[in-house]
Amino acid sequence: MREKLTKARGLISERLAGIRSGSIDVSTWEKLEELLILADVGVDATMDTVDRLRATLSASEVSEGPQLLEALKDQMKSDLATDRQLVHIAQNGKIPVWLFVGVNGVGKTTSIGKTGRRLGDQGLNVLMAAGDTFRAAAAEQLATWADRCGADFVRGSEGADPSSVIYDAVQAAASRDMDVVLADTAGRLHNKVNLMEELAKVRRVADRDPGQVAEVLLVIDATTGQNGLSQAREFANTVAVTGVVLTKLDGSAKGGIVFAIQRELGLPVKLVGLGEGERDLIDFDPSSFVEALFGDE
Repeated sequence: MREKLTKARGLISERLAGIRSGSIDVSTWEKLEELLILADVGVDATMDTVDRLRATLSASEVSEGPQLLEALKDQMKSDLATDRQLVHIAQNGKIPVWLFVGVNGVGKTTSIGKTGRRLGDQGLNVLMAAGDTFRAAAAEQLATWADRCGADFVRGSEGADPSSVIYDAVQAAASRDMDVVLADTAGRLHNKVNLMEELAKVRRVADRDPGQVAEVLLVIDATTGQNGLSQAREFANTVAVTGVVLTKLDGSAKGGIVFAIQRELGLPVKLVGLGEGERDLIDFDPSSFVEALFGDE
């Protein structure tokens, strides 16, 4: 994590060094605010973080920068403490379905492929469903991933009703004794009402017997920063998102979006992308993340 977050650390390293090298005064708090905003924690989340940290430290005898940063890290780890367990097993013996949603270009199809690799490595039988029927390349890309991972694959004709493809995939998974269905959906703008309603329909159909929606994973490109927050809000309202997959974290200077997502929406980041490799989509570990971003050199 430390190696992969070099870009994000580089953006704030000067201010980190400035805080670490001195005692706490007015300028220290200003540097801390600038540091958090630069890291894309967001203005509201930054003010809240700093206010709470001030209150904590005012009740102690902390006076040096290194102690301040340790207290910041402890607070941030606590803020990110939540259940991030991915649900592999549906209730009543139904087929668990993971829906991947998000706007165009954030890496949904690749994230499904890498998730399929993860689950296959765990010994699970995976079926991938090409629910993005509007972009032929998406189905071809997912088929390549399925072949690479040894997963089963279901697609429909180009332009077919995405809900019908997902339904067929769940039926196939049940008949083939699959453990989980990973379903792609067409990228859509979060402000297009008709497309969001279609996505809500996909979710309802995926939840029909013998399937059960176990995860709705919103894929966000970390390099988009705060723009990802408005996306997340609309998707969460439409399809009851259960967690976030944050892609391209290694290429972003805006890793602080993790805190904004959790504070504003109560959504846990469950998986993060840290590279191009098949196994570079990993479980999000708040402690490792905070240490990599704000820890000592």
